[in-house]
Amino acid sequence: MLRWLIVVVITLVVFNGLRPWLEKFGLGRLPGDLNFRLGGRDWSLPIATTLLLSFLAMAIGQLI
Repeated sequence: MLRWLIVVVITLVVFNGLRPWLEKFGLGRLPGDLNFRLGGRDWSLPIATTLLLSFLAMAIGQLI
């Protein structure tokens, strides 16, 4: 359980850094991704995109 939590947190950090580039491909705007403004700042919780990228990384890991 702890391993998955670490993977999700790391994926969120990586996604946040690559968000402008990934939005060109439609990631970050999937159903299940939350975008809102709070305190004059835009916040993004890419839940669906995180799951998609995690499953993709897991599939690549299984192939190697």
